[in-house]
Amino acid sequence: MQAKDSSPPDGGYGWVVVVSAFMVMGLTAAVLKTFGLFFVEIQQHFDELASTTSWITSVTITVFHLGAPVASSLCVQYTHRRVVITGGLLAFSGMALGFFGLNMVWLFATTGLGISFSWTPAISIVSHYFSKKRALANAIASAGECAFAFMFGPFFQWLIGQYGWKGALLIIGGIQLNICVCGVLMRPLASSYFLEASHCENETPSGNGASRTDKEDQSPITPKTFNWMLVRQPEFVLYAIFGILAAMSFFVPPLFLVPLSYSLGIDESWTASLLSILAMVDFGGRLLCGWYANLHVTKSIHLLAMAITLISTSLMLLPLANNYLSLAIFTGFYGFFFGTTVAIHITVLVDVVGMPEFDSALGLFMLIRSTGGFVGPPLAGKLRQLTAKYSLKEERGMQPSSAHKGMCHHTHRAADTPLQSYYCNAVL
Repeated sequence: MQAKDSSPPDGGYGWVVVVSAFMVMGLTAAVLKTFGLFFVEIQQHFDELASTTSWITSVTITVFHLGAPVASSLCVQYTHRRVVITGGLLAFSGMALGFFGLNMVWLFATTGLGISFSWTPAISIVSHYFSKKRALANAIASAGECAFAFMFGPFFQWLIGQYGWKGALLIIGGIQLNICVCGVLMRPLASSYFLEASHCENETPSGNGASRTDKEDQSPITPKTFNWMLVRQPEFVLYAIFGILAAMSFFVPPLFLVPLSYSLGIDESWTASLLSILAMVDFGGRLLCGWYANLHVTKSIHLLAMAITLISTSLMLLPLANNYLSLAIFTGFYGFFFGTTVAIHITVLVDVVGMPEFDSALGLFMLIRSTGGFVGPPLAGKLRQLTAKYSLKEERGMQPSSAHKGMCHHTHRAADTPLQSYYCNAVL
């Protein structure tokens, strides 16, 4: 009976958990990705330079990643449910600080911690509930940020227009309280097994055959301590290096897609459609990858390797684009394989470290991966500054003011387009 209980349900109530995780992804990552809409209003209120305001997202993302190991450790010590509820309350608190117009660093630091405490356990518990269908479940859950971002862009603009940026923040904070509802629905699958395991160890004499059977049956259960020693495992270290390189390169193109299109002389209306293409194929790539991985035709790690190869190829070919059609084609390929990479990489992490160490591995992986995200965009910007062009087809020496007119953190223009704001603040 114990062995039956300790195996993942792979369905049933697990789908309720997936829907809850889908909602949490939307109420955390999608909110962060569309937050560029508030930049202009916040800059004017605090009378800050655009360059200073641009650090808003950076602070939030930094706290988000730094908080991941803490969130994972709390999940191990307590339950995913409690951590998600705590994250929802912290996210609301951050928005409430914005409503009262307090220091914006505290505002976004609190919000970042709330997102970290919500996102990390939500994506983690899905893997606990699924085994054979884990890839599909993770893909559906991760697609929440894409789906919600479509709605949040125009919705946030409407809120700002109706209630001002402070009122909009308070309403968004109220909406984020639904994270707590989602957390309540995340029934603590593993914690009950810990209690049963403890009970069996206390009542069954050591050396008894039943005790050994219990321990074998309980082997897939996550340990009750955070395992920092994963950094000594070669497999995890290699996968963490992959995370750094991926974050350093794969998240950069959306930041420069808009200025690249401007540098090629593409009209602004067509540029917006490029971002729409990118968003749609990203969403489709996640779902299709999850569906295909669920067929178990190809190993997840092999599927990830193929996705990385194809996304890298599309990125190498992207600079060859010299008109709207070619840029749209390469953008579509990039967005699709970016979605497949996001959908499958958590499942591969489980395969690399095993389910017992997954919670610890997820927190450490996010922390280590963040270094690539911090280094990548500035490095790409420095490369643009040195070469004075975005693509191979662009004439060297183009005026920076023209090339940068669509950049998110340097002008107010990007904040007027929800989809542009979405990709200029990419997290995952």
